[in-house]
Amino acid sequence: MMRIATDILPYAEIVRNGRTEAVSRRYIIDEEVEFLDGQLITSRTNLNGIITHANKAFALMSAWEKDELIGRPHNILRHPDMPKAAFADLWRQVKNGERWHGYVKNLRKDGRYYWTYATVIPNIRNGQIQGYTSVRRRPTPDKVAEIAHIYREMRQDERSGTCS
Repeated sequence: MMRIATDILPYAEIVRNGRTEAVSRRYIIDEEVEFLDGQLITSRTNLNGIITHANKAFALMSAWEKDELIGRPHNILRHPDMPKAAFADLWRQVKNGERWHGYVKNLRKDGRYYWTYATVIPNIRNGQIQGYTSVRRRPTPDKVAEIAHIYREMRQDERSGTCS
């Protein structure tokens, strides 16, 4: 059941899919959805971050239908509480052919959120990066509390222009 309207915060972002830009108007409900025990979320994207594969757990946790996810930019899940620096680090590493690990707060289609511990791996064929695979699992509550605090500080620094 969704919370009453007073708990809903408007949120707008520009979604880029490599060729076009569109403003996506989303609503955020400050309500966490628990990551399902024993599940792994998996997805693959092309070089531009467009989803080419999504498993059932991804659809279930994100509240999107599987066919709605395919062809969309992976950043449709980006929660505004996530610092830009986290994704800059992710892209720097995977574009260099390295694996990335980190904690991510994702925005669901219904406006609620969920936390994951993500591993993103470049898909390399014949020495060339062809795309990326992401595997997400349930994070520990203690680590989420720690990371949420760090991310809040990073977002404050981003807003004040003091991030390094």
